[in-house]
Amino acid sequence: MRTMWMALCALARLWPGALGGCAEAGRCCPGRDPACFVRGWRLDRVFGTCFCDQACRLTGDCCFDYARACPARPCSVGEWSPWSACADQCKPTTRVRTRSVQQEPQNGGAPCPPLEERAGCLEYSTPQGQDCGHAFVPAFITTSAFNKERTRPAASPHWATRTEDAGYCMEFKTESLTPHCALENRPLTRWMQYLREGYTVCVDCQPPAMNSVSLRCSGDGLDSDGNQTLHWQAIGNPRCQGTWKKVRRVDQCSCPAVHSFIFI
Repeated sequence: MRTMWMALCALARLWPGALGGCAEAGRCCPGRDPACFVRGWRLDRVFGTCFCDQACRLTGDCCFDYARACPARPCSVGEWSPWSACADQCKPTTRVRTRSVQQEPQNGGAPCPPLEERAGCLEYSTPQGQDCGHAFVPAFITTSAFNKERTRPAASPHWATRTEDAGYCMEFKTESLTPHCALENRPLTRWMQYLREGYTVCVDCQPPAMNSVSLRCSGDGLDSDGNQTLHWQAIGNPRCQGTWKKVRRVDQCSCPAVHSFIFI
């Protein structure tokens, strides 16, 4: 019987139509599909009805060429594009990056992941180059990981002719926050889940968020006495916001990564 089966396999390679199978029928079906069958040799060496759906692997009645003709192929995507510019100037908005599908999923392969991601951003100058950072009263923050991605174009013409200030770090104690922060689960806004009431957080002030004249970030609370309640808002989800009080200004931030943010 084994010799006969080997001969049949050799015949299939030389003359595929002699045995019948998924390739000959041009059928490969995802999931369980009782209508996805042909007449031919099965993997259990029985000639008759053989199937080309994924369930045949469990029932053992696949056509002899199922593994070769119907492999599951997952979706394949390309690299992320560079981040776009902010959608608007002088107000909290979003930036976007995209990637394209290189290979659609086949035969029940893994579906394509998201092809677009959005993140919060804020531009500090008008299209005419005028500084507008002073217009923001609450502190707009994002994760400190954003600092690794962004380039630092000049926030105003002054930055091109002077040495950039080293910046500074503000420590705050969170007082309150909306429940929307804990509900965030998107990849680029998941950092909001780690905001907690009563925790000390560090917020870094660096260009371009730093005003080129005052060398301060909007909403830094530097002038408050420590008892004043200050407001903040998370970029990327305007419903994630809250209050905090100033603790102190330091040269370098030293909070844990999940409690480290930047003014934006």
